[in-house]
Amino acid sequence: MQYRRFGRTNLKIPVLSLGSMRFQKSWDQLDFSEISNQEQNKVEKILNLANQYGLNHVETAKYYGTSEVQLGMGFKNTKRIPKIIQTKIPPNSDPELFEADVMKSIEKLKVKKIDLLAIHGINTNDHLHQAVRPGGCIDILTNLQKENLIGSIGFSTHGKSSLIEKAISTNLFDYVNLHWYFINQDNTNVINLANKHDLGVFIISPTDKGGHLHTPSAKMLELCKPLHPIVFNDLFCLRNKKVHTLSVGIEKEEDFDLHLQAVSLLSESEKYVPKIIKKLRQESINTLGLEWHQNWNINLPSWEYTPGNINIPILLWLSNLIDWLDLEGFAKARYQLLGNGSHWFPGRNANLLDVDVSEGQLIKVLEGHINPKKVIKKLRTLKEKFGDNVSKRLSKE
Repeated sequence: MQYRRFGRTNLKIPVLSLGSMRFQKSWDQLDFSEISNQEQNKVEKILNLANQYGLNHVETAKYYGTSEVQLGMGFKNTKRIPKIIQTKIPPNSDPELFEADVMKSIEKLKVKKIDLLAIHGINTNDHLHQAVRPGGCIDILTNLQKENLIGSIGFSTHGKSSLIEKAISTNLFDYVNLHWYFINQDNTNVINLANKHDLGVFIISPTDKGGHLHTPSAKMLELCKPLHPIVFNDLFCLRNKKVHTLSVGIEKEEDFDLHLQAVSLLSESEKYVPKIIKKLRQESINTLGLEWHQNWNINLPSWEYTPGNINIPILLWLSNLIDWLDLEGFAKARYQLLGNGSHWFPGRNANLLDVDVSEGQLIKVLEGHINPKKVIKKLRTLKEKFGDNVSKRLSKE
């Protein structure tokens, strides 16, 4: 395993972190007595393998169902506590409730100290205010630091880049968990700002949110040759030295394999990654056309200012991923989550188009775009493909 300095936390963190969102028994907050030996043994086998492979950073969250309680029992049973433990607690307008949540997580994890405590989901300005206001969440965490109950303070976010930059610029956080991978590089400037402030940078869910790379399309497999898409995406992220670690969401023991392969090839990333990027970009131009490839996301309205709160930028991105990389399963899941993902995935899908929202209304907000008619055609195609069902976030937040 390779390790990097995690920003000003000064922790030596592995470039792969064990994300514990996929191997717990349930998304419900169950008592440990409701977990079978078989279900707990699965967690402990994964913890032992992670230790063997050098993934000594485990990250979880209050709202990852049984994750915290199973990890805590796993640490006790295996008699191995990872060097770095991270959990995440959502912001709260009531500081006492926030503190109670932190203490409950420490209790569940059966540890004396949480090395990395993230405020989970600073996705709106209200969340940021709850965190940084006098007497707010960060003041609570600072007091817990003095009691040596927590180490460094960070935040996780699915928010807009401008909001993340605002949070970083407070200089109150030591690290950030955010989204950034090949198919979504919107936070490139955010990572640069984090580096300027010496924050640790943790990449959330690069395999799943990076395009369902655990079940890649045949086209993605072909374009990423000679690497598997997971290996390519890991190398793409880690060749950026301002990125310190990637979350590896393990569901079964063999899920480690491709990520470990990526680490073994990290010193050779320049041999592979630029060539694959060139192939992928050329395919984007071939399938989307040069003008659309270069300009599709310019002068698009934000969902807050679009009739029906239709999230046109996200929907066009999903449409492009289908046309470009055949990522239909990923696009379907994300399309059906729009309207049901609250602040984690805001805005709505195109289901209201031609029902409560007219073409004329959208043409008006798209007047600065290169091809408003093409935008609406793509929205209608997505609605026709995916408009019958809905999806919901798994976690109970």
